[in-house]
Amino acid sequence: MASISSSNKSVTVREMLPVLSASTVGTAIEWYDFFLYNFFAATIFGKLFFPNLDPITGILASFTTYYIGFIARPIGGAFFGWFGDRVGRKSTLVSTLLLMGIATCLMGLTPVYTQVGIFAPLVITILRFLQGAGVGGEWGGSVLLSLEYGDNRRRGFWASWPQTGVPVGLALAAIVYLIIQAFFPAGSQAFLNIGWRIPFFFSAILIIVGLIIRLRILDTPAFTNLKEGNRLARDPLTSVIRHSWKEIILTALLRSGEQAPFYLFTTFVLSYGVTTLKININYLYTGIIVAAVISFVFMPTASMLSDRIGRKRWYQFGTILMAVFAFPFFLLLQTTNPVAVVFSMAFAIGICHAWIYGPQAAFIAEHFGTKVRYSGSSLGYQLASLTAGGPAPILATLLIAQYHSYVAIAIYIIVMAAISFAATLGLSEFAAKEAQADVDEPDTYAVPSEA
Repeated sequence: MASISSSNKSVTVREMLPVLSASTVGTAIEWYDFFLYNFFAATIFGKLFFPNLDPITGILASFTTYYIGFIARPIGGAFFGWFGDRVGRKSTLVSTLLLMGIATCLMGLTPVYTQVGIFAPLVITILRFLQGAGVGGEWGGSVLLSLEYGDNRRRGFWASWPQTGVPVGLALAAIVYLIIQAFFPAGSQAFLNIGWRIPFFFSAILIIVGLIIRLRILDTPAFTNLKEGNRLARDPLTSVIRHSWKEIILTALLRSGEQAPFYLFTTFVLSYGVTTLKININYLYTGIIVAAVISFVFMPTASMLSDRIGRKRWYQFGTILMAVFAFPFFLLLQTTNPVAVVFSMAFAIGICHAWIYGPQAAFIAEHFGTKVRYSGSSLGYQLASLTAGGPAPILATLLIAQYHSYVAIAIYIIVMAAISFAATLGLSEFAAKEAQADVDEPDTYAVPSEA
């Protein structure tokens, strides 16, 4: 079990391993659940829950229920962020894992439209909302678990490990999908009846594993020190909005050039590739899996480099790279050549996205004081779900339907990357320095904890 130590004291990988395991494994499980829905929303949920609509409208309706999860993410971030700053990081993370797991398992039991009519999309939408709320509370706690146990010198590196839960969850969801397809061919009646449900039931096993790992970890040193000193914020959500509203807005905008492209690369590309380009869906899932492996390696590498050369400078280079690769990504897809398709997805997700997503965790979290860090970082991170991640596949589908060309979507990616670059200019540099909590915490946060 990890011991409590100061962030100024250098820690080893061996000391951090239990903490990194608890944060990364739990995050990977939650993202597996979240991405699983995304995959089915892009492929078959239109047929199952909106069968009376034409194919394009059905996809849009499916993506709209998908967007509900993104609407719920900042709500979950605010709700669980408050508890994370008042009750503790660990207990809040256990709650988010349970919420996500239960909602996902229930999705596997949800009746389809032909069985219960309009109630089918209503139920799946409610469960999607609960999924989003769980993810909204998960990210901040997982990142803080690693960041607040780690040392200042390698803050970016330590905080990046929960980020690797994204490619792990992404790859796991893609692999399970392909395995199920091997037994229940896509489009077959068996797949539509029972095959698609099995991956959701599989989540129950993963949740048990995640809970066992997380329950063995103590709360973070930073939170424990605040609690023992009776210095917890009485209302962290109100306090962080009042005193750090600028940082919340900028960190939300910071994610534009990462969040929107990511869901284009992993969700929209499935419907676009199969419906418009007639690419074999197995090639697309292979590209996702290869990209996830590369991303898992490159995220901590990129974050380690950001500790050395500065978070802002590294992030700015990443947004430029994302903008530059926008047109090549679609040009490679247009060839429909399997190698070109896999390479385009591997580079877009494994390099362009990982470049900025890995260091992003520390870049956001270190801008908020310890007493409000869960609330502040969760809000900053999750608000981008409303403005960038959630709308991206919907906007892309509308753009394709309107212009019958990828050009507008590539320009959209470039605009999002430019917004991220501009947001970095208003944020401070904390790489290899003490975070905001240690150098400039407003006195108004220092209110006694409730008995």
